[in-house]
Amino acid sequence: MNWKPISFTDRGDNNTFRFILGNEIAIDAAKSGNISPWPDGSRFAKIAWQREIGRDGLLYPGKFVQVELMVKDAKGQQENEGWAWGRWRSLELKPYGKDATFVKECTGCHKPMKDDDYVYTMPLTQATVSRNEVVNNRAAILPDGLPQQPLGWNAITMYVDPRSRTISCLYGNDGAMHAINDWKIHSSDMSATLTYPPGAIMSLVTWSERDDPHWFGARIPDKVESVEFVQVVNATRMDYHRFTGTQTTEDRLQQNFEEQRIKFILALKPAALP
Repeated sequence: MNWKPISFTDRGDNNTFRFILGNEIAIDAAKSGNISPWPDGSRFAKIAWQREIGRDGLLYPGKFVQVELMVKDAKGQQENEGWAWGRWRSLELKPYGKDATFVKECTGCHKPMKDDDYVYTMPLTQATVSRNEVVNNRAAILPDGLPQQPLGWNAITMYVDPRSRTISCLYGNDGAMHAINDWKIHSSDMSATLTYPPGAIMSLVTWSERDDPHWFGARIPDKVESVEFVQVVNATRMDYHRFTGTQTTEDRLQQNFEEQRIKFILALKPAALP
């Protein structure tokens, strides 16, 4: 599955993290702001992990919890608010609910978001819509002139720094994702060293956090704080670039700091998936 991230959620109310991914139809709709309602064929996957504190005091994705799906089918799912719903738990992907009546639990939970086509997520997009708190514009504004635009890449993992109240996501280009897929095939316990090949680029985007207006106790990305890039040139050379906030000029850092950041970013393990 090559769905792209639409947003991320730090659920402090139940100590979980979530990736919200969308298929191509959903991504295109978010880019244009055509989400009221979402077009038929839009699909979302909400993937949840338990939050786990690291030795460095950061909060990382730990144990995989579940994946939830929403599929827009306005005519075929009229009795279910125009959506098909599903949930699978644990790494064994055990279906949730004893029978089809569990869908009423889903529609009941999403009913407060009726005006937003029953979708809680505020997608990261620069598109504008007629009402406030429907899309997350500010988090999507990255510096002009970046060497790459990472928000269109795949998400590798995320973490939260509770001291600075920031949320970060590590993105990877196609070269990075191919390396991760190969690594997962050969390391089911995620113990082997992940080595990125020449051409792989990882980008760590860090935002300040804001309270999620749609869910009490949750936090979502707000204003961008920094965008960092690590590009693998060869086995011994890594290029590092850092941009702060919405500045268009690159930060100039001391070499030892750059080396620390390269080491930190390369050591971030992909979030566990079934």
